[in-house]
Amino acid sequence: MDRLSSTSLLPETFQATRDDILLQFGLIWEQIRAPLIVPIMKVLVVVCLIMSLMLFIERVYMGVVIVLVKLFGRKPEKRYKWEPIKDDVEMGNLNYPMVLVQIPMYNEKEVYQLSIGAACGLSWPSDRIIIQVLDDSTDPAIKDLVQLECQRWASKGINIKYEIRDNRNGYKAGALKEGMKHSYVKQCDYVAIFDADFQPEPDFLWRTIPYFVHNPEVGLVQARWKFVNADECLMTRMQEMSLDYHFTVEQEVGSSTYAFFGFNGTAGVWRIAALNEAGGWKDRTTVEDMDLAVRASLKGWKFVYVGAVKVKNELPSTFKAYRYQQHRWSCGPANLFRKMAMEIIRNKRVTTWKKVHVLYSFFLVRKIVAHIVTFILYCVVIPATVFVPEVQIPKWGAVYIPSIITILNAVGTPRSLHLLVFWILFENVMAMHRTKATFIGLLETGRVNEWVVTEKLGDALKSKPNNAGTKAIKKPQFSRIGERIHLLELLVGAYIFFCACYDLAFGKNHYFIYLYGQAIAFFVMGFGYVGTFIPK
Repeated sequence: MDRLSSTSLLPETFQATRDDILLQFGLIWEQIRAPLIVPIMKVLVVVCLIMSLMLFIERVYMGVVIVLVKLFGRKPEKRYKWEPIKDDVEMGNLNYPMVLVQIPMYNEKEVYQLSIGAACGLSWPSDRIIIQVLDDSTDPAIKDLVQLECQRWASKGINIKYEIRDNRNGYKAGALKEGMKHSYVKQCDYVAIFDADFQPEPDFLWRTIPYFVHNPEVGLVQARWKFVNADECLMTRMQEMSLDYHFTVEQEVGSSTYAFFGFNGTAGVWRIAALNEAGGWKDRTTVEDMDLAVRASLKGWKFVYVGAVKVKNELPSTFKAYRYQQHRWSCGPANLFRKMAMEIIRNKRVTTWKKVHVLYSFFLVRKIVAHIVTFILYCVVIPATVFVPEVQIPKWGAVYIPSIITILNAVGTPRSLHLLVFWILFENVMAMHRTKATFIGLLETGRVNEWVVTEKLGDALKSKPNNAGTKAIKKPQFSRIGERIHLLELLVGAYIFFCACYDLAFGKNHYFIYLYGQAIAFFVMGFGYVGTFIPK
């Protein structure tokens, strides 16, 4: 009987213990909220609002500039002298500059034929062009396939060189640097660079080289990217929206106003003299292309962006590949900013206005502030204000400015305006990874120099389930739970979900609908299914 009575008391004991723990937590929270939490939150709100204003002013400024550029028709061929290269009977093909085409690749089984074929198909006098395939592949079978492809084109009379090295030091930058050391490169005036998944149109050189011929101060001509798999799934549509803004606005504004923008690492042509004067390729960061562009700009060279020239390429179609790419694109610029800030300040060859543009607009606002404020404000501070009603975020900071920034970002891809809500949630989740990578770059710790080649599918993208004689391409499957679940997304999602529930039950801020959307987005990303989320 005593045993039965003691057993019946167990639930009451657990209930009392739980109530005591909750009461203690409540007391601790009340004691630290006013003197500690509230001041910290207020400081964070002020800092986030300042960063939001910086980003807002930058976006509005670029929006005004791009409207003026379109209204006044400031096309690159009008700002710079552009005339087609004419035949010279006496000089023959010697009238055309010698062009080197570099294709760096690493285990590119799915796309090597596409890129080599496109490069060999460029329309230019055959004795004035050299195709250089820089193969860093570690898979012997793939190396053999690439070499055979090069031999096949060589048998057709194409001047193509297959180059390998015995290490991967410096990754892509190391391969490009090694490629420039070959004796035949000395006879070349310009070098066009295409990543392994890029396919230039045959007239690419005819539309870009004349900018160099008639404008000796031009060091770089950059073309626009055209995405062949933008409609594959929701994630590729989101990427298209972000990158279209980069090319439609950021690159155009930089080219039109400062003759400076970041080289995209591919689909561009360099004057070899400018490349050499800038110090050539360096592998000190994971954004060797941006590094070269900044150094060349500090030497006084001008850059031209030609948005009318588009080069087909492929977007990452799995979340894992996209995360690695975004880590590199966020960590690298932050690390380069750390390494070059003083060099830019001390430079005497460019104007103060251009130095301010590079340091403030190009690096600080676009590469650092944009990532940090997106994550800290929308994924940390706003949810936290649910628990601290004393801290208020003004409507202009929580609603008006974010709405205008979002609209300005989305106008570059009008066909995807109906996906704006998904894009906001997607960008907020990615802001977490970009913020983490930004701090890694600024502090130069951890994975600061990590380089993971973005996975490409190439011809696999063209396969359809209904095509006769072809098999449907299966979406990537993860064999282990550890490959599916990303703990950081799940933790942030759980935090935001808890904030949403609290706001719905007890709060006065009424952010719960927005927070629930945020939480779901983090959970979806955390389980790694976004690559197959809402296919075409």
